[in-house]
Amino acid sequence: MVVQQHRSGGGARAVCALAAMGVMAAAAGCSGGGGDRAAADDRAGPGAVEAVRQAAAVLTGVDAGGASPARVTGRPGGKDGAEGTPAHAGAAAGAGTKADTGTKADAGTRAGAGTKAGAGTTAKVNTSMETAAGGTRVTIRGRGTYDFRSRSGRLKVVLPQDAVGKEEHLPITELLAPGALYMMNRGAGVPKDKWVRIDTTSLADGNLVTGGATDPMAAAELLLGARAVTYLGESDLAGVTVRHYRGTTDIGRAARQVPAASRGALTAAAKGFRTDTVPFDAYLDEQGRLRKVRHRFSFANEGPAVEVVSTTLLYGFGVPVSVKIPAGRDIYTGEIRQGQQP
Repeated sequence: MVVQQHRSGGGARAVCALAAMGVMAAAAGCSGGGGDRAAADDRAGPGAVEAVRQAAAVLTGVDAGGASPARVTGRPGGKDGAEGTPAHAGAAAGAGTKADTGTKADAGTRAGAGTKAGAGTTAKVNTSMETAAGGTRVTIRGRGTYDFRSRSGRLKVVLPQDAVGKEEHLPITELLAPGALYMMNRGAGVPKDKWVRIDTTSLADGNLVTGGATDPMAAAELLLGARAVTYLGESDLAGVTVRHYRGTTDIGRAARQVPAASRGALTAAAKGFRTDTVPFDAYLDEQGRLRKVRHRFSFANEGPAVEVVSTTLLYGFGVPVSVKIPAGRDIYTGEIRQGQQP
């Protein structure tokens, strides 16, 4: 498996990021495992690469190699909106950092406003992030909705019991917006009625793992840099026939594909990793829509690399999405203490 390593030890600390709430406080280190090993057929090459890039283009509104991305529509529920089983994936970041208070362009906006011509649809989202620490596998799961037109969404991220079996932690509410991540119930010392704002363009991983869930837009945008893709055949995903593709993507190439106004997070990630290469598995339905994508990230620190498997599942296309960004007075401005539960 190709892995990608962070340029600094801070990246691996970011992977264990939700340790700020005690999720992995008793763990001695981090390690992780990869995905399944299906036998590839011979249908790789340009056609497979184009299929994956085009699926990403539909959601991101980016021209992927000449073809204009079509707008995707769908009816919630039924076979088109079927809920797939959440795949599994590891942990996230921001511990010990000062909360970002800026709202700037994202203040007071709502998901669904400012629709970008040619951009994709809305969808229900299940996420999971998986890693291992001290021999204990930790999975963080999320569920919510996302609007690919406005690059905004809302997730409820559920933390597991920590490594020493303490009570389950409070779910984290996350609001995703262009260039920003807002978190409620984020860390020790943060008032329960306050949000923490993180500038995703300042994160070394570009919020690919920091929030405990990869931003669905970033997950799709990464596929714009797909290369060396192999088609592995058809399978069933919660009653929906999907085509399975496996390959690698290049973060830097993907960052160059997206508009300048929205490439901040991917550009940060491209600078923050030792190599741009990220292995992925993508599942497309019969209409060519991205239904599920799994990325495998790896960070270098003292000791073995930390591997994180992040999975995003999309279903219920066309669902209404409305997200109100917190006002400045509702954003916490102090320090977030590490290793304690809020």
